[in-house]
Amino acid sequence: MKWFIRILAVLVALLVILFLVFRTPDTDAGEMRAKYGSEPSQFVEIGDGVTVHLRDEGPRDAPTIILLHGSNSDLHTWDEWAAGLSDTYRVIRFDQVGHGLTGPDADGDYTRANYVEDIREVADAVGAEQFVLGGNSMGGKHALAFASTYPERLTGLVLVDASGGAIPQDHKDDDDSGNIGFTIAMTPGINKIAGQITPRSLIAQSLEQSVSVQSVVDDAMIDRYWELLRYPGNRGATMARFSVEREPLSNEQVAAITLPTLIQWGDEDRLIPLAAGEWLDATMPNSKLVVYNGIGHLPQKEVPAETIADVRAWLAELGSAE
Repeated sequence: MKWFIRILAVLVALLVILFLVFRTPDTDAGEMRAKYGSEPSQFVEIGDGVTVHLRDEGPRDAPTIILLHGSNSDLHTWDEWAAGLSDTYRVIRFDQVGHGLTGPDADGDYTRANYVEDIREVADAVGAEQFVLGGNSMGGKHALAFASTYPERLTGLVLVDASGGAIPQDHKDDDDSGNIGFTIAMTPGINKIAGQITPRSLIAQSLEQSVSVQSVVDDAMIDRYWELLRYPGNRGATMARFSVEREPLSNEQVAAITLPTLIQWGDEDRLIPLAAGEWLDATMPNSKLVVYNGIGHLPQKEVPAETIADVRAWLAELGSAE
């Protein structure tokens, strides 16, 4: 019995040592703000103890577009779009709760409804009464939900490889789909370990699985995702967010969204298949689908010039129709 206790103690000691060796601590909030929150960043209080990191660029009297990033991303995913649109449009983008320099929600609320209210509060805070709302991946889900809840606030929608709608049954268990980072976040037990041990190589692999144009996954991109995931509270927020039951909008809710909608999709998206974008286009009464060949889950990064040109053309049509 004594030998068993001694062996057990040695194993526990080894596990503690391994944990301490491989543990990746949180990043320093001040250092992250200095690195990723310089001009033209703003930090805006929206209530309930949340201070949102946002960027507001372009003419204040121009038509406004608000952009929402995807899961485990941040407002910098829209850098190219902001640069390519802000000469003509007011472009606002922000880190949603549990992401980037905004950090965790003060109440730990990662429901779809709370994200929708955050969009409204940010729009109110920056004085955007009516605007086009765009979103990639998770951001697309929140854009759809906002359009369903507050259609009077919007003049149009841009959905870039968006979640939130139905995924056809024959694509749900595709062996070639998925992402290692998201898989870990959804796996009980393992996600607890990932809350403390988050190697940079895991982030690199996750990003490489998300895109088809591998050249966009450079050291700066990997560092940004890795460092901001470890911004104080964000890893815990990620695990809490993935534990929330999936809340897709119903077919009826999506069909009831009559706003002009541009749907942009990479045909090689392994996270959310093109079939989901085609379903959105078939279900929404006032939509236009643009497909990018040989592109994955992040068209705004993989083919920025093409996606910007298509958005500009669609926005011009939208403006002329008003």
